[in-house]
Amino acid sequence: MKPMARLGVGIGWRPEIADAVERLERLDWVEVVAENVCPGHLPASLVRLRERGVRVVPHGVSLGLGGADRPAPEKLAALGERAVALGAPLVTEHIAFVRTSSPALEAGHLLPVPRTRDALDVLCENVRIAQDALPVPLALENIAALVSWPGEELTEARFLTELVERTGVRLLIDVANLHTNRVNRGEDPVAVLEAIPLEALAYVHVAGGVERDGVWHDTHAHPVPPVVLDVLAALRERVDPPGVLLERDDDFPAEAELAGELARIREVVTGGGLTPAAAAAATDAAAAACGTDAAGEPGGPRAGGRELDAARTRLGLGQAALLSALVAGTPVPEGFDRQRIRVQSRALAAKRASVVAKVAPELPEILGGPDAYRAAFLGYARRRPMTAGYRRDALDFAEHLLIQDLPADPAARRRLTAWWQDRAGVRPPGRIARWARALVRRAV
Repeated sequence: MKPMARLGVGIGWRPEIADAVERLERLDWVEVVAENVCPGHLPASLVRLRERGVRVVPHGVSLGLGGADRPAPEKLAALGERAVALGAPLVTEHIAFVRTSSPALEAGHLLPVPRTRDALDVLCENVRIAQDALPVPLALENIAALVSWPGEELTEARFLTELVERTGVRLLIDVANLHTNRVNRGEDPVAVLEAIPLEALAYVHVAGGVERDGVWHDTHAHPVPPVVLDVLAALRERVDPPGVLLERDDDFPAEAELAGELARIREVVTGGGLTPAAAAAATDAAAAACGTDAAGEPGGPRAGGRELDAARTRLGLGQAALLSALVAGTPVPEGFDRQRIRVQSRALAAKRASVVAKVAPELPEILGGPDAYRAAFLGYARRRPMTAGYRRDALDFAEHLLIQDLPADPAARRRLTAWWQDRAGVRPPGRIARWARALVRRAV
């Protein structure tokens, strides 16, 4: 495997902190959410950074390469267009699934794939399809998870190792996600680092989170805790990472705090030594770092043809059952932790409400403020899963309210009607249509 291009220390570029990012000293590169930029209309801040020689890497969140379906050609083309427009040396995505096609459901979030032979076979073919379509190399990120799949056949390390061996894909290792999975799933991050092919490392993510009631939430809205820096130090002891990036997606701190976090990350990366806590963890993990699968068996052969089609079918059924339980209130599939599913379901609904408020900021204002909006949206989301992205979700939410003659205030209802009509491009539902739809939904 060819050595990865050096990136240095960088930060996730977000519109809310664009000015602060431009003023950061010793900034080597930035990462941008691919779906949030348009190749023909790049934000002026990104253009200025590129002109200064700061590299920009697009980070995709919607491909769903771990899903049962083959990756959508239009999504691959869009990701490739952004790589070309940004002059990026690579693109990155996640080892996750984000949707199902039967039924058509969107998670609005990265969900874990089962560590099974079926899932690995499907993922490997999806990765090869993506690699053939993309104009630059691809790297995949390990994700954080609240829930574990029953009946898993492989460890995290074995799953990642075989993925690299079978596809040649690079790895984006998120050390905060390794810590999250330690808390939520009892997985030792140092054991993972000991067993995966770090020569495939493209770069590293570092982010903050918070623990509530024994569950670690990977929020990207809190400072990076020392325990995550310890995992970064454990990785640095084993390899000199080509790049390290600070992620922050919400509750953005003052510019000085961002600079301070980057300085602490840079100190760990350039110091190259383990902190005391990380050194102790490395000692404890040495015996567990063999990298074999959960059953102690070596990796299986590459699947193909009918065998792979059958694997896609089995994987699709399992993912549809899980996602439906999370977003549509159907029964929790056998073997899953029901309490964790409830926690994940609430988290998905809360994230959905927050993102819809960002893409349609007029809605909280029309509905009487953030609290009234959130209560109304969570009531809507409880039985109406997202099927076509956040912008469509905002329109469906507004239509749901109008069908019920809400909001109660006539002036607010007129504003919501105008908002809906302006964006939907059609007439809002009249009284007869609203009555008919309500009857149909009650019958269902």
